[in-house]
Amino acid sequence: MSNAWKHFKTITYHKYLVAKGCFRVGLYKQGITHDLSKYSPTEFLVGVKYFQGDRSPNNAEREIKGYSSAWLHHKGRNKHHYEYWVDYSSQSGGDLFVPVPMPPKYIAEMIMDRIAASKVYKGKDYTDDAPLAYYLPGKGKVPIHPETAKILEKILRMLAEEGEKETFRYIKKELLQK
Repeated sequence: MSNAWKHFKTITYHKYLVAKGCFRVGLYKQGITHDLSKYSPTEFLVGVKYFQGDRSPNNAEREIKGYSSAWLHHKGRNKHHYEYWVDYSSQSGGDLFVPVPMPPKYIAEMIMDRIAASKVYKGKDYTDDAPLAYYLPGKGKVPIHPETAKILEKILRMLAEEGEKETFRYIKKELLQK
């Protein structure tokens, strides 16, 4: 089986899982439009070239080139990534780039994205604590707004401790009602 077909199947399955989660919390448009940029030549061809099946091809491209052209394209077009929500500072003398708060609907989509990625790459070894386990080593090292980080970690911990049903109920009834 070619890498093109394997990569297509991987991103399509990921997109399906995100849509399924988004639909469960009422985010129908986001469920349908999630990650469409992955099918663009800029992202898809890199995914084929660096496909491994057990992790993002963007990481492999980054290891070889020192950056990921596909990731730079992706994060600038997909509002469910906290990296999208970084702006220039208006304060002189402070940090040049500052994270800004993510709207709740994109936090919810980001969580669905993390769950789906964990399910795709972990396969049968997936457990509800996998997205939290992936998040924690990078905590405090990334440009994410403190309030967004607080909400993300709270919900990932809820997922790990209480499972999908309660977590999705919380996202739909609490997070998305703000």
